[in-house]
Parts: sequence; structure tokens; C-alpha cells
Amino acid sequence: MTAPGDVIDWLLDSDPSIRWQVMRDLLGARESDWAAERAKIESMGWGAKLLALQDEDGQWAGGSFVPRGFTPQDWKRFGQPWTATTFSLSQLREFGFDPSSDRAKRIVKLVGLNSRWDEGGQRYWEGEVEECINGRTVADGAYFGVDVSSIVVRLLGERLDDGGWNCERANGSVRSSFHTTINVLEGLLEYEKATGGTAESTEARQSGQQYLLGRGLFRRLTTGEPADHKFLCLHHPSRWHYDILRALDYFRSASKFTGAGPEPRLAEAVNHLRSKRLADGTWPLDWTPKGQIWFEVDAGPGKPSKWLTLRAMRVLKWWEEHYP
Repeated sequence: MTAPGDVIDWLLDSDPSIRWQVMRDLLGARESDWAAERAKIESMGWGAKLLALQDEDGQWAGGSFVPRGFTPQDWKRFGQPWTATTFSLSQLREFGFDPSSDRAKRIVKLVGLNSRWDEGGQRYWEGEVEECINGRTVADGAYFGVDVSSIVVRLLGERLDDGGWNCERANGSVRSSFHTTINVLEGLLEYEKATGGTAESTEARQSGQQYLLGRGLFRRLTTGEPADHKFLCLHHPSRWHYDILRALDYFRSASKFTGAGPEPRLAEAVNHLRSKRLADGTWPLDWTPKGQIWFEVDAGPGKPSKWLTLRAMRVLKWWEEHYP
């Protein structure tokens, strides 16, 4: 696979959740064509597999953030689990599961009725207490048509003076986190897409963007050194973790939504993304978050990843439309 067409064919020989995004984002297919492919997610491949694992009460693994019965000892032994409701909903969103489908509407209703957060017992769509979790809950809720405006208001009040967010704020942190900020930014963007947002939510999202842009997406503001070398290593699924591809894909999505062109300050991160491409035109998976999962959606660390390749190619396509 050295020619772009060969890589596209490799991506299309995949799950419907990847194929429809290739058709829309890389091939510019008609909406009627990619929508027909997207509709297959409910009955075929990874989407159907994940839906089949849902509990009768609408949850996954019997819990909101951790599976029912999962103990601190289990966490220490196996790592953070990724099978409960919050991560399953986020994965369905990543797959592109149609939020207007009857199945999606039923999921939203059942989760709202039956799922409670492990911390505090709040109703699921009222949000948890931690910014990183609430950012993803806003993203999932807005995507699936839930009114998450109360969680948005809470997040706006939790923004730090440097423009971003940190889930350790309640423990005294006054500096924002790359991880938390990208989770909140994705949530606020989904909220704007779904509702138009508010002047306050748009301003907060823009300030979060400036937090990342001022650091070149991966550098410390104080020294210019990488804040974490892992930010330059590509991983999947993202879960709550940050890397430059996740940030670039966010900026691409925001640009497509607002009509603004790419920020020049993204150039260094874009060039690093280019440097990660293999000779065959694909991008390898550097690492994947440790912990219990329902099933694999990638070939494994060190091997070409269809998810990373899809996301990287659409970022570069967007960038090169403006900076050939």
C-alpha cells in the first residue's frame, strides 16, 4: 500500500463504522450513499456486537462508569475497565451509530431511567461531578439528542483562569490539563452542533482551544518542552486520554462546523503527524489504554491501525485543502 487509493481500499475493506466515515470524509460520497453504509452499524460488525452486549435495563456491564461488582482490587489488578455504560456510549458515538434511530432513542431513555453515577448516585444525564467525565457525557448526550444544558452550565463555571479545565480542580489544581480540556472541548462542540450553543459556551470553547493552541498542542507553556511525550504517540480508542491526533481531529471537526480555516499554530503538530506515517501510507498504533474491554477494534500496538489511518488522513486532507 503505497498509493493513496490502495490505502483507501484497505480502509474500505473494514467495518461499517469505518467505511461510512471513509466515504464521507475522504471520498466525498453523496450523503445517501454514506448514510446507507452508516445504517449498517446497528445490524453488522462492531456496532451490532456492542449493542448485543447491552443489559436489559439499558446499561452496559451493570454500571455507569465501572462494571457492577468491580472492586478497587480488580482495578489494581486489571487496570481501568472500559466496559461500562459511559465508555460504551462513547464508542457508539465514535462508530457513528445513528442517533435518530429507534434503537438509539430507546437506549437514551433506558439509560436515563436506570443508570446512576457511582459517585453520588445522580441520574446519568444529569452528569457526574468530574469535568473529564462530564465533558464526555455532554458529547454523548448532545450527540444522542439529550438535553445536557445543565451539565454545560456546570462545566462553564469550572473553567480555570488559563482557559481550560482540570478534573483535579476540586483537589486544588489551578492549572488546566490537556486530557480534561480535550474531553470538555469535544463535549462543547457536540453541544453547539446539536443546539447552536450559547454565547457563553462558545466563548468557553474558544478559550479552551486557545489553551491548546498556545502550547502547540503538546508543549509546556513555561519551558516549551513536551508536556508529556505520550502526547506525540498515537493511541486508540482515546477513552479519556489525550494525544495530538485527537486534538487535530477536534480542530478539523470544529473548523468544518464553523467554516473557519485551520489555525497556523497547528502546523508543528500536523508535521509530527505526517512523520508518523509508515512507508505503506498507514499509521501504526503506538499504544492502547490498559484495561478490560468488550472486544478489539484494532490489530494491536505496532501494527497499522485503520482507525488512526482514517483519522490522520482526514486531518491531512482538511489541512492540505488550506495549506497545499
